[in-house]
Amino acid sequence: MIPLFVDLDREWRGGQSQALLLLKGLCERGHSAELLAVRGSLLAKRARKERVYVHTVGRSLRRLYGAAQIRKMVAEGRFDLVHVNEAHALSAAWLAGAHKRLPMLLSRRIGFPLQKNWVSNSRFRALTRFVANSEQVRQTLLDAGVPAERISIVNEGVEIPELPSPVEREAARKKWQIADGEYLFGCAGAFVPEKGQRHLVEALGAIRGKFPQARLLLTGKGETLGEIKELVGRLNLRDIVILPGFQTHMRDFYAGLDAFLFPSEFEGLGTALQTAMAYALPVVSTVRGALSEVVEDGRTAIVAEPNPEQFAAAMERLLLDRQLQKKLGEAGREEIKKRFSADRMVESTLRVYAQVLQSP
Repeated sequence: MIPLFVDLDREWRGGQSQALLLLKGLCERGHSAELLAVRGSLLAKRARKERVYVHTVGRSLRRLYGAAQIRKMVAEGRFDLVHVNEAHALSAAWLAGAHKRLPMLLSRRIGFPLQKNWVSNSRFRALTRFVANSEQVRQTLLDAGVPAERISIVNEGVEIPELPSPVEREAARKKWQIADGEYLFGCAGAFVPEKGQRHLVEALGAIRGKFPQARLLLTGKGETLGEIKELVGRLNLRDIVILPGFQTHMRDFYAGLDAFLFPSEFEGLGTALQTAMAYALPVVSTVRGALSEVVEDGRTAIVAEPNPEQFAAAMERLLLDRQLQKKLGEAGREEIKKRFSADRMVESTLRVYAQVLQSP
């Protein structure tokens, strides 16, 4: 099987992480998947390192040039299907008329209602299958009138890492300048309003007097990073909040943490959260969006609403209860192994591909 996978996003977020894991898994299983991506993007660079054949388009007019390239590649007759990973890719493939020659699938990771304008309706009608990442996303598609037979659920997954050794953990904490006896909370994600990092900064400020050993590490970049820096300064937390920017080597991030916090106000399945659970870290998470399909309060996580008060209370619980930390960490890792591994995601996607190719 040779799928053409298309992702024209310029940035690296959860969708691009899933794309790379899928492409890697397909190639490992003997399928000659190829990728069309933006030249110089992290996805293009990392896919090449995994020996995926990568085609590229420039960063400007990427939908127009992407459409021309897709039209040319599809006409060659080498591909079995086209799998688009985000909205720009869908537009390019639709403009190319890829759906007139091959089955076309779209990965859908957001629970927003489908747009109803003429162009959007035409693009969505061109799809053979929506690949929803959760039951919540599937329901939004059903509510929009998409027939159930045109929707498949493939949960996002993450690789199950080896747990960090004591030496590795010590090196990671040294990198973040965390002293013995300090407790490091962390969150990874784009700095956009709905990710809710401001709640964590305010929560840390609320517990600082009682727990001077608490620290907070926030990685990522985005539009609200300046606002978060301003809030950290206003609350006089510069000495205990670490803002290193976007990180390419995330194992150092997870290896140095004592607990992971996920205050998202709107979310898919949260691959950063899944990864933290796979590292056996105790987590505090909201259940907004599809997160209720990932975590269970008291068993695999502490569930909190996205506000400083509830996150402060949850952070205090973890700081005071080592047994709870251990219990949540172990249960969370087992949950990811069982339901949200990258291998499971790849195998589920292959089953969807087979169903689509066997249909009239």
